[in-house]
Amino acid sequence: MTSDHSRPTFPPPTDVVTVLPAGRTVYGMQLPVQSQSSIYVQPWEADAGPDELARVARAAEAAGFFYVGVCDHTFIPERLAGAMGTTWYDTLTTLGWLAGVTSRIRLLSHVYVVALRHPLRAAKEFATLDALSGGRAICGVGAGHVSEEFDLLGPEFDHRGPATDEAIVGLAAGLAEEFPVLDGPRWPASGLGVRPRPVQTPRPPIWSGGSTPAALRRTARYADGWLPQSLGPDAGLLAELHRLREEYRPGAPLDVGGIAEFLHVGPTPAGVELPRGTVHGGADRIAEYLRTFRDAGVGQVQVRFPARSVDELEDQIAAFGAEVAPLVDG
Repeated sequence: MTSDHSRPTFPPPTDVVTVLPAGRTVYGMQLPVQSQSSIYVQPWEADAGPDELARVARAAEAAGFFYVGVCDHTFIPERLAGAMGTTWYDTLTTLGWLAGVTSRIRLLSHVYVVALRHPLRAAKEFATLDALSGGRAICGVGAGHVSEEFDLLGPEFDHRGPATDEAIVGLAAGLAEEFPVLDGPRWPASGLGVRPRPVQTPRPPIWSGGSTPAALRRTARYADGWLPQSLGPDAGLLAELHRLREEYRPGAPLDVGGIAEFLHVGPTPAGVELPRGTVHGGADRIAEYLRTFRDAGVGQVQVRFPARSVDELEDQIAAFGAEVAPLVDG
């Protein structure tokens, strides 16, 4: 296995694309229904489908959310099916469909296992999404963790780190240029045109996921933004990320994200036990919690709401947008 310090490195993209608004905290959410891991799935999702998925996406858009996100796995091996489930709608297909049922909200892959695809294939998919959505794609990428996917699709699981680095650089090139030059060892290519071209210029942003030391280094070297795995604004991780960014790309901006605990706006319904760690109560209390992200320099926070039905989830999203979000930035 190649260590992160000894593996080959690739020249980072020549541009940095940041999209978060300055001086304001924005919010996103991972959509239900699309992925149904037992770690976070709510019981009502088992019988839900496209109608409920569209309702939640539209509710998030109406509430002023910055993005909706969907996950990525090609398949789930039987050994992990108990924990992860096997319902995982295809990432780019789902985002393309969501582009047609929304009009403003951005569309995030959270996260797309980029090393499982050729960089030009990935660039084609995200460029098409951006063109069809009118410039709303955000390319959230990560290294992946299911070894069987790599066994079947390549590269080798233990080599996914350098392959992910190379794939991010190739994806950025394919999004920024019609005829990109890919000069990495795994996917060298030149003279191959990628169309349609994305609407966003010079290209859609690439946000890199993960909170491990290797993931932080990857984000600092190659990405436009960061999607952490850890809950809350971890001061140590943020400090290390900014230190690495300044080491690898001095002066380059970075869109920094965070993930909140479960939130419940308003009184807890009688007889309902909220998940451990849920921040609940009035808008002031929840806004106070979210200010810890803002004060740490986090520009976008991914929020989530426990709910017993799609109706309840829509109500929580609406209450958050109307009552909580306006209080965070005063």
